[in-house]
Amino acid sequence: MNKILTTFVFLINLFLFSILNISNANAQEELNVYNWGDYINPAVLEKFEAETGIKVNLDVYGSNEEMLAKIQAGASGYDIVFPSVHFHDIMFKLDLLHESKINESPLFGNIDKDFIISKTDPNGSWCLPYARGSVGIFYNKDIVKDGISSWEDFFAIPDKYGAKITMLDDPRETIGVGLIVNGNSVNSTNIDEIKAAAKYINDRKEKVSAFSYDIISLLQSGDIAAAHWYVGGLYYVFEDPEQKLAYAIPEEGATMYQEDICVLKSAPNKENAYKFMEFYLNPENPALNTEQQLNISANGPSRAMLPDNLKNNPYINPPAEAYKKLQIFDDLGDDIKKYTREWTKIRAQ
Repeated sequence: MNKILTTFVFLINLFLFSILNISNANAQEELNVYNWGDYINPAVLEKFEAETGIKVNLDVYGSNEEMLAKIQAGASGYDIVFPSVHFHDIMFKLDLLHESKINESPLFGNIDKDFIISKTDPNGSWCLPYARGSVGIFYNKDIVKDGISSWEDFFAIPDKYGAKITMLDDPRETIGVGLIVNGNSVNSTNIDEIKAAAKYINDRKEKVSAFSYDIISLLQSGDIAAAHWYVGGLYYVFEDPEQKLAYAIPEEGATMYQEDICVLKSAPNKENAYKFMEFYLNPENPALNTEQQLNISANGPSRAMLPDNLKNNPYINPPAEAYKKLQIFDDLGDDIKKYTREWTKIRAQ
């Protein structure tokens, strides 16, 4: 009787152990991605799922601040995020990131060294450079007949054409325009320069119909004539059979964004997160992404794989000369409060 009971108990334990292992295995076969809205080609995620059997769950955010606030508020379950590089530095300082050691991958040599610009991650051992692009001006050619070559051309549209313009609802991007026009760095911490830049925007605020991210449908319909927006909007330029939209980088210059792929310290699926980063080091995958996203891939060999119309596009694959007109944001630490104070005044008036 004791033997039968012992055997029975053994079999029950074996069964429960097997069920637990199966459950754990299934739990590991997921990847929870938290990314900007419309900032990765769905075909890339589908390809990763097909090649690995790992199910990708995608959630989106609209700004670095929104993403960081949610993570700091205790949101759990996310594995990878796509912060702008200055927020990569902020999240590192807040101890929110996991050191992926992706730079030890044999494929890491595909990453263009010019994209490894994080101040806190100079060797790329924590996060993987993803993509970058300019933030210029999209406009409707049916309305803006003479095109746009400068920021003053942009602000002249309401008076010249009787049409509306919008700017990004982002303190650094928008005050950054004032800094660029005034010949200063978008990373200035000089309060007089920041105030002068804010004044430049404030003096033109009555010409700006809205500070918004949601502008493409308004541009296409002609409800607005021009918008301060990201180069990824070229997707809508190429998709428009009427070719009504165009993009310009003003002669004074513009800002440039860069996002990195980072694994969260709280990630439940760190191994799968690493698998995705390695998958994305394969040049054909960022090339597939660029074909839909139309930004500048950090993966050098992937840029050579693009169709000629993208490879030779100066906004998607800029020549060295074009980079001289573009400025990228740094983490300013406590000096960011100088920008938020001026932005609050702009939005309140």
